[in-house]
Amino acid sequence: MTPSAPGSRIAGKLGLTDRIFAGTRSRKLLSAVEAGLKRVDAALEHELRSSDALADTTSRYLYDAGGKRIRPVLALLTAQLGDGATDRVIDGATALEMTHLGSLYHDDVMDAADKRRGVPSAHAVWGNSVAILTGDLLFSRASQIMARHGDRAIQLQADTFERLVLGQMHETVGPQEGDDRVAFYLQVLSDKTGSLIAAAAQAGVIFSNGPEEFQQPMVTFGEKAGVAFQLLDDVIDLSADPDETGKVPGTDLRAGVPTMPYLVLSERTDAASRALRDRIDDGVARIADGADPGILDDALAELRDHEATQATLDLASAWSNEAVAALAPLPDGPVREALTRFAQAVADRSS
Repeated sequence: MTPSAPGSRIAGKLGLTDRIFAGTRSRKLLSAVEAGLKRVDAALEHELRSSDALADTTSRYLYDAGGKRIRPVLALLTAQLGDGATDRVIDGATALEMTHLGSLYHDDVMDAADKRRGVPSAHAVWGNSVAILTGDLLFSRASQIMARHGDRAIQLQADTFERLVLGQMHETVGPQEGDDRVAFYLQVLSDKTGSLIAAAAQAGVIFSNGPEEFQQPMVTFGEKAGVAFQLLDDVIDLSADPDETGKVPGTDLRAGVPTMPYLVLSERTDAASRALRDRIDDGVARIADGADPGILDDALAELRDHEATQATLDLASAWSNEAVAALAPLPDGPVREALTRFAQAVADRSS
């Protein structure tokens, strides 16, 4: 079944309110994005099909589980700065969403995540090798789509994919001696998350023949907004309600992947913060040796209420504000207003 995209869901993804769409131009913008997203979903349905039964099943698995389609929505939105949702925009949005889907298969293997989007992760169903190969297959198909549109599209895809890989590599190896751990982590977020959101925002301008001078502002906007949303995800990762996140609470930390609340906690020198960090470190080590991941439940609940988590929310808001500032070169109007609300959704949700 093709995921639907009613207007209320689109507005929610963009952090928009009914008031913003009160004007005629704003309603036209929402209608254009809705129509474009239906075309992207149809394209995804087509591109994910395979004559190979196993590949067809595994490739569609996370797509069928749902998802916000934030990257296609951004591409369709920024395309309104040019000729709108052209066929090239639809292809670009489709390819970047497939790239995102492929990265999820790999991420879940790297993080040993048991769930994704409310369903068992692909590696939990088929094993690590099939999950990794499925991600590779989606990457190759995304590249095939981009290849239809010339060197500029190929370069955008290649540059974005390189940064995704570097971000995952650096996250896996971790900071080296002497590195600022917070700065290192923010660069990982820029590479793993910001780069793909930036590519989507830029692709909408490129493939709609939008003004070239809008491309760099869209790159900066996407990078900043992407980091902001990932910082918020670090907080959501600590949620006590897996029905909201589709993941077991604290999945990343239980797997030994430090998130921003933990990094901020590690910089605190008071006795209570040091004791909590030591409990988390001990629990992660024991889980790595085969202990029940539930041994971290109490410590993660304490971290969720710690000032380090609020500091992470504040940092997310700061990156959100920088994303909004990057929009200054854009003309006033519904597109700029929608992008502003998209970035501000971090602050709204964290208040």
